[in-house]
Amino acid sequence: MAVIWGLDLREIKWSKFASKNMFDRQWYLRREKMIIYQLAMISMVCSESVGTAALSAYVDQQDHLESVYPPAHVHNNDIVGIASFNIFMGVSVATIFGAAFFFDLFWPERHESHGVKLAWRISAVAVCVGTLADALAFTIIAAMRECWVDGVTGEELARVLREAGKPNLKYRHNARIVAAVVFLWVGLVFTIASTYILFKSYAHNEVFGPKSHEALSAEKRTDAEKVLQPSSTPPPPVPQFPENPNYFSDKYTRREDVI
Repeated sequence: MAVIWGLDLREIKWSKFASKNMFDRQWYLRREKMIIYQLAMISMVCSESVGTAALSAYVDQQDHLESVYPPAHVHNNDIVGIASFNIFMGVSVATIFGAAFFFDLFWPERHESHGVKLAWRISAVAVCVGTLADALAFTIIAAMRECWVDGVTGEELARVLREAGKPNLKYRHNARIVAAVVFLWVGLVFTIASTYILFKSYAHNEVFGPKSHEALSAEKRTDAEKVLQPSSTPPPPVPQFPENPNYFSDKYTRREDVI
C-alpha cells in the first residue's frame, strides 16, 4: 500500500484494535490515551445526539404552531442556536481526539514536524475553550430560559400554549435538554484531560521518544547484557613452533644459515 505523509498505510489493520496492542505499556501514556480520548469523544457525541433530538423537536413544534396559527411566532432561537453550536463542538472534539486516537494506535513511532505538533496543541486548546463556552451557555439557557409566543393574545394564545404539548416550553423540564447538558459537562472534563495527556505526551516524546520509561529501561538492560556477554568468536590460533624451543637460538649459535 501507499505511504502518505510518511505514514505506511499497511499498518492500518484490525489486529491493532486488540487489547494487547491498544494497552501496550511499551508506549508512553498508551493506556491513558486509548481510554481518555475515547471517553471524550463518546461523551460529546452523546451530548450532541440528544441535543439534536431536542433541537429537532423544538423546530417541529415551531413549524406546526406557526402553520396552524399564522399570526403566532414562536421564539426559540436560543435553544436552537446553542444546540447547533453543541453539534459543532461535538464534531470538533471527535475530529481532533479521534484523529489523535487513530494516529497513536496505528503509527506510535511516526515523525511529526514542529508545525504539526504545534497544530495539534493549538487544536486541543481550541476545542477545550469552545467546549467550556458551550457547556456554560447551554447550562444557563437550559436552566433559565424558555420558549415564548407572540403575535396572538387572549384565548388564542391559551389555545396555542395548550396545543404546544411536547417538548415542554421550559427547557429545564425537557429531559433531553438536561441529558445533553450532563453529557456535555462530562465531555468537557474528558476533553481537558485529553488535552493534558496530549501535551504531556509531546513533552516526553521530544526528550525520550514515544516509548515509555519501562521500555527504555528494559532496552538498556538488554544492551548491557549484550556487552557483558562473552564473545562467541573463537580465539585466534596459537602459532606453531618447532619441538625444540631453542632451535633458532641453537642455529644462531652455530652460525648456520636457516632457510
